[in-house]
Amino acid sequence: MPKLEICCYNADCAVIAERAGADRIELCSGKAEGGITPSIGMLTWVKQQISIPVFPIIRPRGGDFCYSKSEFEIMKSNIAQVRELGFPGIAIGVLNEDGHIDLEKMHQICHEARGLSITFHRAFDMCVNPLLGLQQLTDLGVDRILTSGQQQTAEVGLSLIKSLIQHSQGPMIMPGGGIRLTNLHKFIDAGVQEVHTSAGHMVPSVMRYRKAGVNMNTDSDTDEFAQFCVDSDMVAAMKEVFAPSVVRFQQRVS
Repeated sequence: MPKLEICCYNADCAVIAERAGADRIELCSGKAEGGITPSIGMLTWVKQQISIPVFPIIRPRGGDFCYSKSEFEIMKSNIAQVRELGFPGIAIGVLNEDGHIDLEKMHQICHEARGLSITFHRAFDMCVNPLLGLQQLTDLGVDRILTSGQQQTAEVGLSLIKSLIQHSQGPMIMPGGGIRLTNLHKFIDAGVQEVHTSAGHMVPSVMRYRKAGVNMNTDSDTDEFAQFCVDSDMVAAMKEVFAPSVVRFQQRVS
């Protein structure tokens, strides 16, 4: 059966995702930034409470994936913390100034993360040559590539995703970006073995008192009295969609 990875931006979402049937969690903070490394407190709590595999993202900031010397040292320190806590894998990605996979830094990352499963995250969608990137990540021994097919959503980028699956001699190609229950069948039909989604919705804050005229976010249009949360019903429904794909696979084999 294909595996369902849920992107979780807080500890409560991780609990919901596990209970709803997720196979793996990518653990992040900072949804507005596209996901950054969780705090040591969140990492420790989740490792103690969650039994399914959890891959923390190693990303020191939002924005591009070309990192300074200090940022890269922080990333290596974060990898060491994740190893020490006993997580089975990480999600990470580094590009150079010209938009290629930064091979020098990735070699160091693979050394620091030895023994951990490595997902090269959607930094891949910003690289200049995806097929060259695939070959380079294959040579590095990366386990999977999270990609939207270099488009805003994986549905739009499905053509490249299919091509990557066809050409891959190593890494699992895991589509992610705008995957929902309504389009999940397209990825199953394409033969993917793993899918990444946030499967969430906005949930109103429990606060009854709401101070008017004061905003903690630099974007004044952001609703600070709502939080993004994993939708347990959505996760469960997506898992159910996977079940018929096993039957179709068995029929093809027989």
